[in-house]
Formats: sequence, C-alpha cells, structure tokens
Amino acid sequence: MKIERLSQDKIRIFLTFDDLSERGIQREDLWREMSKLQELFAEMMDQAYTELGFDATGPLAVEVFAMPAQGMVVIVTRTRWDNSSSSQSLHGDEEELDDVYEMEVTLEESDTIVFAFRDFEHFIEAAHTVNGQFSVSGSLYQYNGQWIYHVEPNQLETARLQALIAILAEFGEATSVTTAVLEEYGKCIIAEDAIAVTCQHFKPRNT
Repeated sequence: MKIERLSQDKIRIFLTFDDLSERGIQREDLWREMSKLQELFAEMMDQAYTELGFDATGPLAVEVFAMPAQGMVVIVTRTRWDNSSSSQSLHGDEEELDDVYEMEVTLEESDTIVFAFRDFEHFIEAAHTVNGQFSVSGSLYQYNGQWIYHVEPNQLETARLQALIAILAEFGEATSVTTAVLEEYGKCIIAEDAIAVTCQHFKPRNT
C-alpha cells in the first residue's frame, strides 16, 4: 500500500491486487465485501494519519478507480458538503461504511493500462516486443521524469490483455497515475499509436 499527499486536504492511496488479496478481498468481490472494505478503509486512514498526519475526521469524498494492471487507486478528499443533500453513488449497501465514516463514494472501473518506464530505451524495447503481436494504439507521456504509456485496449479479449500486460511489465512497472493527472500535468509526446510510431523511428539498442 502506497500513500501520497496531493494537497492539504487530499491524499492518494495505491493498492495492488496482492495488497487486496492479503486482506481476503478478491477483485470480483471488491464491492460486495462491505465489512472487509470497512476494515480496509479504516486501515488506510490509520496509515495515512501515521505517515502523513492526514486526519480523516469529518466528511470525506472518496474516489475509487479499479484498473486491470495496477490494482486500485483511492483518492480521499476532506470536504464540507452537506450529508443531508448529498447523493452517494456506491453500488450496493453503503450504510455499513457510513457507520464509521461520513463519506460520498464514487466508483469507477476502467480497462485503462498505464505503465511507467524509467528510460526511453526501455519503452523502445517494449514497443518492439509488443508491435506486431497486439493491435493497440495508446499514448506516450512524460511525467515526473518517467515515460508513461497509456492505453485502453478495449478490442483485446481477457487472455490477450493479460499477455500484453505481462510484456509491458518486463520492461516497466504498473503505475497508479490516472488519465486525468497525465492530461493535466504530463507532457504528451506521442498522442496516438505510440507503439507503431516508436518502432518506426527508433530501433532497439541491441540491434
């Protein structure tokens, strides 16, 4: 579990699927295990207070993003909304969570794949390995000194999707950076067809 402060009233928590599995939560049961989610959220808030001094008392806005390669990203914001007039979008019974925390929860599940490469050469190697095997477009960004490959492979079936993720993981690492952060704070290097464009202009180091 990784926790970082985005602002005085906002933090981002990144959990891998291994983190969830260790706590007895499987991806397919993510939104049905309310008691386990309650325990997990309490653990996250305790760790956020210990590491960052983030006090989760009062109303909270919680954004949850589930992604196939990365795991789960949770963005927690201290807010001042009126609970009596708020609308909650948590699928299922959110009352158990409200027993402990007063919160508005938004859930999103995305097929977006985001991988970070510390060196451009690593992305070149990945691109040449992927090229010809998978029909994917994708964009390439620079963000925080890394090269970030972002793709939404809607046309790939599950088995092919996992194979693509496995190749990317050989050269880079899954990152919790969201699309919104990349678009706002990152620099777009290749807007479309990043794999094909990279292979067209750059050769792997060992060839």
